[in-house]
Amino acid sequence: MRLMTAAAIAALVLGGVYLQAGTASSSGAGIVATVYDGDTLTLRDGRRVRLVQIDTPELGSGECYSRAARTALRNLAPPGGRVVLEVDVALDRVDRYGRLLRYIRRSGSNVNLELVRRGAATPYFYGGDRGRYASRLMSAARAARAAKRGLWGACPGTRLDPYAPAATGKRRGR
Repeated sequence: MRLMTAAAIAALVLGGVYLQAGTASSSGAGIVATVYDGDTLTLRDGRRVRLVQIDTPELGSGECYSRAARTALRNLAPPGGRVVLEVDVALDRVDRYGRLLRYIRRSGSNVNLELVRRGAATPYFYGGDRGRYASRLMSAARAARAAKRGLWGACPGTRLDPYAPAATGKRRGR
C-alpha cells in the first residue's frame, strides 16, 4: 500500500468539504409558534424564519390575497407543528431583518413549493439569485396561474415576475 503525500491528503479533505458545501443541508428543526404572514413564521425557540425564494402579498397593506396566504401557511405549518429547516447553500442564510432564510418541510413536503402550487405565493428570486428549487417553483407557478388557483384567480392583474415581489393590488374581502 502506498503512502499518501500531505498534498494528496489535503486535496481529498478539501474536495470533501467542497462536495459537502454543494449539497442540500438541514439547519435543524423547530416547532412553529406563530405564523406572521404568508411567508414568515416564528419558532417556539424565538427564531424567525422567512421562507426563501417565494413571496406573498403583504398582510396589513390591503393587498389582495394577503390574509388567505397567511391561512395557507398556517394550514401547511400550523402552530404547534414540527418543521425541518433547509438551507440553500446558493443563497443568503439570513436577511437584513435577522430572519433565517429557509425552505421549510413538514411531513416531508416542501412548504415553500406547496404554497406556490396552491397559488398562495409567487416565486421571488431576490437579487436575481436562483436556488435549488427555482425551476420547480416556476413550473408550479405557471400551473397555478393557468388553473387560476389562489391569488391567480382571486386577484386579476397579478403578474408572474420572479424578480419582483408579489403585487396583487388592493381588493375588498381578501
